[in-house]
Order: sequence, then C-alpha cells, then structure tokens
Amino acid sequence: MALPKILPYPMPVETDLPKNKVTWTVDPSRAVLLIHDMQQYFVDAFTPDQSPVVELIANIQKLRLYCTELEIPVIYSAQPGGQAPEQRGLLQDFWGSGIDDGPYQKKFVDAVAPAEQDMLLTKWRYSAFQKTNLLEILREQGRDQLMICGIYAHIGCLLTASEAFMKDIQPFFIADALADFSEEKHHLALTYAAERCAVTLTTEHLVTSLTQAYRPEPEGVGSFGGGMDERAAVEEQPPLTLQRLRDEVAALLQEQSANLGETDNLIEYWGLDSIRIMSLTERLRRDGIDISFVELAEHPTLADWRKLLSIKMSVSPPNYDYYTV
Repeated sequence: MALPKILPYPMPVETDLPKNKVTWTVDPSRAVLLIHDMQQYFVDAFTPDQSPVVELIANIQKLRLYCTELEIPVIYSAQPGGQAPEQRGLLQDFWGSGIDDGPYQKKFVDAVAPAEQDMLLTKWRYSAFQKTNLLEILREQGRDQLMICGIYAHIGCLLTASEAFMKDIQPFFIADALADFSEEKHHLALTYAAERCAVTLTTEHLVTSLTQAYRPEPEGVGSFGGGMDERAAVEEQPPLTLQRLRDEVAALLQEQSANLGETDNLIEYWGLDSIRIMSLTERLRRDGIDISFVELAEHPTLADWRKLLSIKMSVSPPNYDYYTV
C-alpha cells in the first residue's frame, strides 16, 4: 500500500499537450497559484536528479517567484503526518497510514518551501477542496482562477482541478510543473483535464500569458518602470539592437552601464526582479525578437543574453570589446 517507486520519464513539452476544449485566459487579478503536496514523503518516490522531478522543482520555483512579483496569492497544500485511522478514512485502505509523525516526511522540499506571506492549507483527501477552506479563501480574495502545480497529476491535482471546475473556479493545469507515477498517468491526467475541466499549458505559456495580462496600458507608466520617464510608454522607441542591450539593462537597474559585469548574475547580484525582466521581454518582443521570460530568467547575465539574442536575431555576436568593463 506504500507509494510506488517512480522511474524516470520525460516531462511533457508544449507539443505533447492535448488540445484544450476551452480558451480561458489566465488573469493575474483573478488567479491563485496552488502548489500541491510538494512534501518530502511524495517527492522521495521519484528518482533523484532525473526527469520529471528536476523540471518539476525548477518550474515550480519559477512560478512561485513570478507570482510573488505579481502579488498573485500562493497557497501550499500539505497532508498532516501521523494521522489516526479515523482521520485517514478510506485513504487508509488504498495507501496505508501515509506520512509519519516525524519532521522529515511532512516538510516541504527545500527548493520550493513556502515564504512567510504564502498560505498553508492542511489537506485531508485527494481534492484540496475537501475538508478545507480553500473555496472560502478564493472567495474572500475575489479570485476565480486556480493555477495548479505539484504532485501527483492524476490523483490530487486532477481531482482538485475537477472540483474547482464544479465550483465555477477556472483551473489551469500546468503540465510541466506537475509530476506523476509514470508518463502514461501524467498524460492521462492532462488529457482528462483538457477535455473535461481545465486548460492545460506549460510554465512558459503561463508566464507569457500573465506577462501580457499584467502589462498596464500606456497611461503614464514607463516601459521599464523604476524611475523611467513616464512618457516612455507612449513614445515610439527605436529598435533594440545588441549594442543597446547593456544600456537598457542599466536603465532598468538605474545603474551606470560600466558598473555591470559581463558575467554578473543580474538577479542575485544586481537585484533585477521579475517585473523588470518581463518588461524587457515585452520590449524585445515588440522589436520582433521571439523570446520568453523563462529564457532570460534561466541565465541572467549579459554574456548569456548577448549570445541568446544573437541567435534569435540571426546575426553574429558583436565584438566582446563593447562589453568590457
């Protein structure tokens, strides 16, 4: 009755996703992120440092950071340890006693542990709505969209999405931020969700949708925020070339261009936040460069961005001398 040992399998990508029956669009003013049961007890069933758990944790980290920057509420569900048989109910018959009463099994995986402002939900059944106040939280927050990530896709995550649908909450099933017992069961969950109760999408697609929805209309807010001239949002800007990249990033940070080291981590060292990265992403997209927030956030240095943009723009990288500090 214990959890099965989960063998590695490839995390789904965009081309693996089933066709969605509905065309709901995520809205940062309506959405909540649910990080479902990312406790050590469940994660330990996967093969460490292999797919899908590597992508699972990395994508949940991105989503949590992104939602925090956009002030989207983040809720963690967690099953309690040491449940008595009467608390466990019929789960006892299928899975045994579950999480023990020690500290290790019930703790969240360190890489995606909640922050002080995040909400914690004690979860007693498959669905995060059962025996909890999740619906009341959503209503109090004025939210009617639930973005679901975590484990396991075909059990608690899918049942939560299905119940959200039945409560008129629009579920968004984040395909590459979920994991399951097997590739077959993972795809089963995605197919059911897409055909019956939710929108399935990738982390990158979700981030792009939130970025587009979040970006305000040009009413005196600068394109890059943070001290830029308020007229910048409505003024026509020249195309962003590789030679201007350094100056654009410096402007975002309100720093002198010469201060930015070519290999400095712009997030960890300079404090470049997700909002400014989103702004830069949109600026590049308006200039015809097909790039995503995730691509920039994964390798946040001028050197890496320079190489990436060179590929995207189908030109040779400029001379490194321009970037020497």
